[in-house]
Amino acid sequence: MKWVSFVLLAALAYCQYHLWLSPDGWQNMTALEQQLQAQEARNLTLSVRNTALAAEVTDLAEGTEAIAEIARVDLGYIAQGETFYRLVVQ
Repeated sequence: MKWVSFVLLAALAYCQYHLWLSPDGWQNMTALEQQLQAQEARNLTLSVRNTALAAEVTDLAEGTEAIAEIARVDLGYIAQGETFYRLVVQ
């Protein structure tokens, strides 16, 4: 009966070692959960950015107002009949 107790105790120690101290154990699981939370936060940020880009693409494909706005801001476009005012602030 003593050898059965010894075998069971050795099996318990082996399992506990793998649970607490091995590279695939409890500590690794905690680190992986933290990495998962960080990745989910990055995914949320990128998802918001993708939604904004998709809305801009749809607006550019369907309407002319976005194209005109981009031309005004980036290229200095002035439409016919518009008056251009430049404010110089010192």
